[in-house]
Amino acid sequence: MASEGPEYIPLLPGSPRRLSPQAGSRGGQGPKHGQQCLKMPGPGVPGLQGSSNRDPGQPCGGESTRSSSVINNYLDANEPVSLEARLSHMHFHDSQRKVDYVLAYHYRKRGAHLAQGFPGHSLAIVSNGETGKEPHAGGPGDIELGPLDALEEERKEQREEFEHNLMEAGLELEKDLENKSQGSIFVRIHAPWQVLAREAEFLKIKVPTKKMYEIKAGGSIAKKFSAALQKLSSPLQPRVPEHSNNKMKNLSYPFSREKMYLYNIQEKDTFFDNATRSRIVHEILKRTACSRANNTMGINSLIANNIYEAAYPLHDGEYDSPEGDMNDRKLLYQEWARYGVFYKFQPIDLIRKYFGEKIGLYFAWLGLYTSFLIPSSVIGVIVFLYGCATIEEDIPSREMCDQQNAFTMCPLCDKSCDYWNLSSACGTARASHLFDNPATIFFSIFMALWATMFLENWKRLQMRLGYFWDLTGIEEEEEHSRPEYETKVREKMLKESNKSAVQKLETNMTECGNEDDEDKLTWKDRFPGYLMNFASILFMIALTFSIVFGVIVYRITTAAALSLNKATRSNVRVTVTATAVIINLVVILILDEIYGAVAKWLTKIEVPKTEQTFEERLILKAFLLKFVNAYSPIFYVAFFKGRFVGRPGSYVYVFDGYRMEECAPGGCLMELCIQLSIIMLGKQLIQNNIFEIGVPKLKKLFRKLKDETEAGETDSAHSKHPEQWDLDYSLEPYTGLTPEYMEMIIQFGFVTLFVASFPLAPVFALLNNVIEVRLDAKKFVTELRRPDAVRTKDIGIWFDILSGIGKFSVISNAFVIAITSDFIPRLVYQYSYSHNGTLHGFVNHTLSFFNVSQLKEGTQPENSQFDQEVQFCRFKDYREPPWAPNPYEFSKQYWFILSARLAFVIIFQNLVMFLSVLVDWMIPDIPTDISDQIKKEKSLLVDFFLKEEHEKLKLMDEPALRSPGGGDRSRSRAASSAPSGQSQLGSMMSSGSQHTNV
Repeated sequence: MASEGPEYIPLLPGSPRRLSPQAGSRGGQGPKHGQQCLKMPGPGVPGLQGSSNRDPGQPCGGESTRSSSVINNYLDANEPVSLEARLSHMHFHDSQRKVDYVLAYHYRKRGAHLAQGFPGHSLAIVSNGETGKEPHAGGPGDIELGPLDALEEERKEQREEFEHNLMEAGLELEKDLENKSQGSIFVRIHAPWQVLAREAEFLKIKVPTKKMYEIKAGGSIAKKFSAALQKLSSPLQPRVPEHSNNKMKNLSYPFSREKMYLYNIQEKDTFFDNATRSRIVHEILKRTACSRANNTMGINSLIANNIYEAAYPLHDGEYDSPEGDMNDRKLLYQEWARYGVFYKFQPIDLIRKYFGEKIGLYFAWLGLYTSFLIPSSVIGVIVFLYGCATIEEDIPSREMCDQQNAFTMCPLCDKSCDYWNLSSACGTARASHLFDNPATIFFSIFMALWATMFLENWKRLQMRLGYFWDLTGIEEEEEHSRPEYETKVREKMLKESNKSAVQKLETNMTECGNEDDEDKLTWKDRFPGYLMNFASILFMIALTFSIVFGVIVYRITTAAALSLNKATRSNVRVTVTATAVIINLVVILILDEIYGAVAKWLTKIEVPKTEQTFEERLILKAFLLKFVNAYSPIFYVAFFKGRFVGRPGSYVYVFDGYRMEECAPGGCLMELCIQLSIIMLGKQLIQNNIFEIGVPKLKKLFRKLKDETEAGETDSAHSKHPEQWDLDYSLEPYTGLTPEYMEMIIQFGFVTLFVASFPLAPVFALLNNVIEVRLDAKKFVTELRRPDAVRTKDIGIWFDILSGIGKFSVISNAFVIAITSDFIPRLVYQYSYSHNGTLHGFVNHTLSFFNVSQLKEGTQPENSQFDQEVQFCRFKDYREPPWAPNPYEFSKQYWFILSARLAFVIIFQNLVMFLSVLVDWMIPDIPTDISDQIKKEKSLLVDFFLKEEHEKLKLMDEPALRSPGGGDRSRSRAASSAPSGQSQLGSMMSSGSQHTNV
């Protein structure tokens, strides 16, 4: 059968062809999108099996080539693609098919050499067929392959099979040539419309329909308030399209190929945004198996086995290019990821559109948390200023500073320390009043309620975002097994039944969720991992406590050593406190990094089945270890320091001659404040400046130097105009949100757990977070590869951790006020022991007497320089005097104050918990307007369905009435009432496909 005009011959095994630009897919007439056909000038060419005449418009590479080996079509090496011909760096080299995903791997050849004139940008275009084989050596521009080592050859075969399976799933691929001795190869993946439609229906992706409706505010007062608020905040709004019109919303409905008439599909290439397209491709990559790689399931397993090096979706272009069209990445950089726009709100909708719901929810949570820190910062500053304003009116500190009182205190250490006057600690007492005053009690109650209100408002915001982002009613997606889990199951099966296990694996492992009991890990298999986890976590916690104890010993020995020298004796306490806190800070930062790695290793030992389970267990372990690491020194100062000192004549010794350390005369609250502030500020500054800014810059510099050293074989023109996949490959891989959340959760603990001792903590947290938001934004936009878009309804286990910290903060603040501060002793004295109802005489009331003649031999001060002879010295405690029947026993005041402290803890805890529950009850989890809109949307959706079905039936009935006998044909045409040109466009986009269009 001869035909006039050009004929398209499929490329077959053993006949590699090099296409000229006119015959290739870059713009010549013929098959669309680089399909595997050659343009021939006449009828069938003899010698090529399976060649047949085709209509020019008929797709090539159909079922007839299904069993053929794969052929790579080579672009003409002598005619490089011009920059003008390339319309976008986001497309295949035909400038038509969009790159939805990129796979990268590193290859190495042995004994291979490059023929002359083979440029670095030549391509192997793989259409929707099978993988390409290397061309035979001998021709100009062909590669003479040397023998590859066994491992490299095995990886190559696994890649070829995996890419073949991807094309069997309907994806289209384009890959570079391996035309150098070694280098990186990029496999670019495009999902045609029929694949996107099939997967969108399978994943139940909600898409906008034709119907739009107005989102109405509440009553008239709410409307006016909302309008006024919007007008006032307009300078703070980012200039992005998503913020221009938020009064109208499209009805959304899960995508269905049978209901195409519901959706407003104007152009199929842009109906699904880039994030959704990459998400769909990633789902296919995750479930595609590779039998050569031990039936490995998914791209994650192949990356874990070093078959591929990376897999990532592309960014939407460059963010800092002055020329070119505006894209979402550039818009995010200009309106969000720069420090110059720190005062603006975040474009949360655009963040969600670009990065997906999971990252969008993180930045929404971070933004709400930062905004909630504003009122707590204001109240904290007021409390601090109140302490400053009332410092002169504080009677106890005035009494301590009055030298006429002449309270002679007992020596602070044995032998080298002398008696001293209490008035010498005047500065410490006055500073303690800044944080230890009645206002801190109310601030503690306020912060407990603040934590509850923050969590309740986050639940409301989460529901609001879920409504606008169409997350209501989404189902949990079925997760695939992790590569490590598959490997463990495989090892177990091989161990149990050798070869029969391999056969069972081929049938069962590729079918997710159909595993029998023997094909999965039981608790017996996991028991060694659980045991190792338990022992390791106990060891790490014990290590943290040991380091805290080591710092305590350092403080004791250093204080004793400095007390021997007259020059340093006056500044002993300040020097010891400052150096010990710095040591604690350095240890915390180092152990933070170690514990993060240890938590990951321990979680891997457990071998969780899915990524979600792995992430949750990793978060719990890392949080537990980092919580103990960050707060154990603070807990020691708050609740244990000075509690086990003993008394003069009967001190508690750590080592021979070294007494347990005491609190300062003004109490331990000031030292707790110093400890908390230095650790919190140092952790934030060092982690932000060194770990989050400095380390990525060093890594980027190292990669740049490495690329320059390996740039010998790169093409100069290509290096001047790198493709987007090259630029993204040089970025850091995305490793998840766990470090970002963890940093903020630890900070949330600093803000809430000990806020009674440091009211300025919210201020410093606010200042840090203003920078942190832009720092994280810049990192995601400019320094990381684009993450896969992940749909999720909430922030997961992090909310439970926040809720737990909020409840624990009530207890910790109650004990700080009751035990660490002097609030309860002052209250008891004022209302039970004071003669005039004031605090006059409070200092004398808190000091007990000791007869110096009863000091142990060898502990008396040597060469005392005290002005007067001392018969009795004073020490801070509630004990009977030496002349009492039971000298140095705890007095009645001690037991009275202890019972008052415990009563305060119980009352404070129950009161705050009751108020928290009341706030929780008063603030509904779902905003009323969102609840109403969800109900309205359901009603509108039903009406819209009925209307569209009615229109569809009218279209079916009208042709039937006009032309009898033609009703069946008309009905079949109307039944597929998709947007105009759907079938034609679908066939064009799927040209070269070997599968039936779905």
